Amino acid sequence: MSDHDIHGSGPLDLNLLRTFLAVHRLGSFTAAARRLSLSQSTVTTHIRALERRLGRELFERRAQGVTPLPHADELAARLSAPLDQLAVISGEEPSSTVAPVHLAGPAEFLGTLGLTVLAELVAQGVRLRVATGLTEVLLEELRAGRHDLVVATRRPRGRTLHAELLGDEEFVLVAAPVWAERLKGQELPTALESLPLIAYAEDLPIARRYWRHVFDRRLHAQAAITVPDLRSVLTAVTVGAGWSVLPGYLCRTELASGVLRLLHQPEDPPINTSYLVQRPGSSTNPHVTLVREHLLAAAKTW
Repeated sequence: MSDHDIHGSGPLDLNLLRTFLAVHRLGSFTAAARRLSLSQSTVTTHIRALERRLGRELFERRAQGVTPLPHADELAARLSAPLDQLAVISGEEPSSTVAPVHLAGPAEFLGTLGLTVLAELVAQGVRLRVATGLTEVLLEELRAGRHDLVVATRRPRGRTLHAELLGDEEFVLVAAPVWAERLKGQELPTALESLPLIAYAEDLPIARRYWRHVFDRRLHAQAAITVPDLRSVLTAVTVGAGWSVLPGYLCRTELASGVLRLLHQPEDPPINTSYLVQRPGSSTNPHVTLVREHLLAAAKTW
């Protein structure tokens, strides 16, 4: 974007740029209106006037908020520092307009580990907007600008996204003590295939992977319960509904307390590698960098 794009044929109203930056940082016309003490219609008018001046759309309107288009990200990168410096000179507090960090990833991982380590950042003024879902969907949404950071269970292909190794999660074969006692002296894995299996999905993706990696055979079983939330699977297994294969981090407390038992301890357990992914280039939001660094540092101790 050239200087001519911004300056055009005459002076540009600074209020349009302030409104634009607030919408870009907050991801919402409504939130920007509250922050700037303006009506939502005024914010809409400012953005439309700026878009007409630049000759291009800056935001994709969505049912909930707006998503900046690439030209908007470029403009925000150029405006953030000078407008924040101007805010300091005029006695405003620029940090009050720092946008929330939009973080996405598996619900179980974020709920068990991610938010545990990020909670302390709230005292530093960080605001989080957390979304959950499957990696493929979340990565596409990241490319579209809906998230700042995504915890992904696979490394994205191509160069449109930048991925950093976050860590490895180990899968464990577990059941409540009542089932562990019944299995004593029986041969694994055959004995398990006739007992109730609690699974994440009908095709048993995690359990089948464990069988292939550890036992070098196919799993012949049908789930007694399927629920697309590993925390619910953990609950069902803990109360004795059956056995399952779960990420080790998710049931660490239950194993330590004895309410769950390991049914097998292979020398080479299957693992799942996770990555922290963002779009290339430095974010204009300093809190995105803070969240990223905090997650990467904490992952070393998981």
